[in-house]
Amino acid sequence: MSETVFTYAAPALKFGTGASAEVGHDLASYGARRVLLVTDPGVAGTGHPERIAAQVTARGIEVTTYDRVHVEPTDESLAEAIAFARDAGPFDAILAVGGGSSIDTAKAVNLLTTNPGELMDYVNAPVGRAQAPQHPLLPLVAIPTTTGTGAESTTICVLDVLALKVKTGISHPRLRPTLAIVDPLLTLTQPATVTAAAGLDIVCHALESYTARWYAEFDAKQPEQRVPYCGANPISDLWSEKALALLSGSFRAAVRDGSDRAAREQMAMAATFAGLGFGNAGVHIPHANAYPIAGRVRGFRPDGYPDEPIVPHGMAVSLTAPAAFRFTFDAAPERHVRAARLLDPDVEPGPDALPSALRSLMHDVGIPNGLAAVGYADADVDDLVAGALQQQRLLATAPKRPTDEDLASLFRASMEHW
Repeated sequence: MSETVFTYAAPALKFGTGASAEVGHDLASYGARRVLLVTDPGVAGTGHPERIAAQVTARGIEVTTYDRVHVEPTDESLAEAIAFARDAGPFDAILAVGGGSSIDTAKAVNLLTTNPGELMDYVNAPVGRAQAPQHPLLPLVAIPTTTGTGAESTTICVLDVLALKVKTGISHPRLRPTLAIVDPLLTLTQPATVTAAAGLDIVCHALESYTARWYAEFDAKQPEQRVPYCGANPISDLWSEKALALLSGSFRAAVRDGSDRAAREQMAMAATFAGLGFGNAGVHIPHANAYPIAGRVRGFRPDGYPDEPIVPHGMAVSLTAPAAFRFTFDAAPERHVRAARLLDPDVEPGPDALPSALRSLMHDVGIPNGLAAVGYADADVDDLVAGALQQQRLLATAPKRPTDEDLASLFRASMEHW
């Protein structure tokens, strides 16, 4: 029997210029007296966390700051943050200020300071043991300083497991932040390369959730079997379409001129809308492929990021996206063309409509020209496929399920884009 039910959930949302100045009031409304603020060194250097902490303290709330978040979190960096929080606690609430790395670290800290066990107990199978939390988590307020990840809206915490060279995650409804505060002013300090990579994450969130397998095409579930990502549905479609429309008019402008406040506000809104969409529908092949691309990086060092080998998440997601959407086209042609025309109204209909619109956008915002440009070659394809196959939770949401050979073809086709 086919599914007849879809689910939808989202955090409380406060959006707009200056919204971050109200966080002290918001935390006080949750009864917080001791708060852990989680951020990374780069964001700490902007002064935003210090200002926000002062505003919280002015409300009579004690703030302890952890500012050693690792960009693109690993099992080791999360374990360090969890140990810090356990030693410094207990806390009444968690406050994340930063990009997806800070918000995801805050989610892991929240989980492991309120529930027993270790990180791998909760990491998705087959990498981890995929246990569900036994106890409620603390209120988590997320204030993003980048526009892209949507982590402030979602139930997922992403991490690299270093020993396995694999990127994976923890997913459970209790990880979703209690409140998302989106203040576009905080994104003005975001470098152009970060804006481009994070922006492609927004694009792919919207495109993947919009083209995901329709919720009614899954087998019927019992109530206890329901997961946060239920497939494309009427509500997630609305958010995804609006996000794509906003991006078509703001993305290139925000990369070209980071001080363009109107473009920054539209990008922040697009990131929020896309998060509200994919946080319920799910993502699929480009995200599954991105995990090994990021997890197996060797020497690529992009501008605007810490000086270490890294393929930023949004960049990694985009690198196989044109080929992936060419592959999934025949599962839902009208959806692919509709999505392409939201990004580029002049694109010609057909299987190459969405890949073409996406490649043009990637080129214009300065994304590297394919996997070869970030250090991969044909000899790496088998290893990349093996990594993508570990992301069965994501591949199950694809409108057309790829075989091992299909994934290999996608990676090979993505070595160069133009």
